[in-house]
Amino acid sequence: MTKRVRSVVAVIALGGLSAAALAGCSSPSAGTSDGKVSIQIGDRPSADRPEDRAYFDKRVEAFEQANPDITLEPVETGYDASTFQALAAGGSLPTVMSVPLTEPAGLIKRGQAADLTDALKNEGLLDSLNPTVLKLAENSEGRAYAIPTNAYSFGLVYNRELFTKAGLDPDSPPTTWDQVRAAAKKIHDATGAAGFSVLTTANTGGWQFSGMTYSFGGTVENEDGSKATFDDKPSTQALQLLSDMRWKDGTMPENTLYDIPTQGQDFAAGKIGMIIGASDSYYNIVQNLKLPAESFGIGGMPQLKGAEGTLGGGTVQIVDPKASAEQQAAAVKWVKFFYLQRFLDENTAVEDAKASNEAGSVTGLPGLPVVNSDQYSAYFDWIKQYINVPSANFTPYLGASASIPVVAEPVNNAQEVYGALDTVVQSVLTDQNADIPSLLSTAQTDVQSRLSR
Repeated sequence: MTKRVRSVVAVIALGGLSAAALAGCSSPSAGTSDGKVSIQIGDRPSADRPEDRAYFDKRVEAFEQANPDITLEPVETGYDASTFQALAAGGSLPTVMSVPLTEPAGLIKRGQAADLTDALKNEGLLDSLNPTVLKLAENSEGRAYAIPTNAYSFGLVYNRELFTKAGLDPDSPPTTWDQVRAAAKKIHDATGAAGFSVLTTANTGGWQFSGMTYSFGGTVENEDGSKATFDDKPSTQALQLLSDMRWKDGTMPENTLYDIPTQGQDFAAGKIGMIIGASDSYYNIVQNLKLPAESFGIGGMPQLKGAEGTLGGGTVQIVDPKASAEQQAAAVKWVKFFYLQRFLDENTAVEDAKASNEAGSVTGLPGLPVVNSDQYSAYFDWIKQYINVPSANFTPYLGASASIPVVAEPVNNAQEVYGALDTVVQSVLTDQNADIPSLLSTAQTDVQSRLSR
């Protein structure tokens, strides 16, 4: 992906989601007029990002040239949890826009997203998508209400050099938490580095702990986000593991207050053997912090026994349920063109990868794909001469991604939930006599009060 494409898509996936501007919105354009279909497309970069805006507008122009029967009306409206419901109630949502991967379940329940199943089939796109990720955008009957365009899932990021020094096979990372504990001991004994570390501050502790809870078979909230559900055996097991590794094994760092930057620095410096992360950790750890690329390894998220689950997130595109069938079809075409074309068309893939490689950008970084495994393999085959990352080091992660279910982040007040759970994780790592059941009970009462507001 070129730097420009990555920039625009990433901002749409993250920062762009907070760009909703009520005053700037108008009702979605009418469906057909003189044989043409008009739709509003959200997430146009704001004027203070002129390069991204120019790129976006250029793609709009190219789309309209390729589809002369479709007229696009770009608007800056993006997802913002504090304004989305007002926009929906006022009929002011664009025809198509990005929302977090946490949202489809609630949108489907409230009738705020169109059923895109037929439009996806007609566009030949439904079978090209990753069924594991698409499932998060489906209802109980398997109907698709959103199109995944960006996704990640937790895995186990590890230092391959430390693995080798500890006598571990860097091509076979741990797949269970028992194996993680054993590997951490070997790394610590052989190298003096901490074997394993988790994040604990700025809501990241709760974020990763939620992922650990999923991997032990638990949940953090019920499906509609009305009830906290983590005061149970899976969360207890996850915390007990951390306590044992910290206080019995001595394989976790003395520093118990890590955020992403500080943990990344210690990992890149060879002070930590394993952390929880996604494949895009490569950007920070290798590109920015200069861990040698050949030392970066990533496997699937460790599990209790088999394939309990891993936390995933990302972005999907939804379509206004009031849109006509013609508008839905046009919206799906736009999503395919702007977000997915590089995975589906060889010429687009090669052109994009070549430009990225020549610009010195990370090119061909594997991750949780939004297209199916066959399409993803074809994409990497098309661009193989431009890939500049050690692809084989991602093989364990990609293999696990095909079998471990992806579980969405908590749907209700996720950041507040994570903040409450930060405290729990910190307590376990700073107090060897921490009462885990009491900590979970207190946190659940706290979180439940927030969910009930």
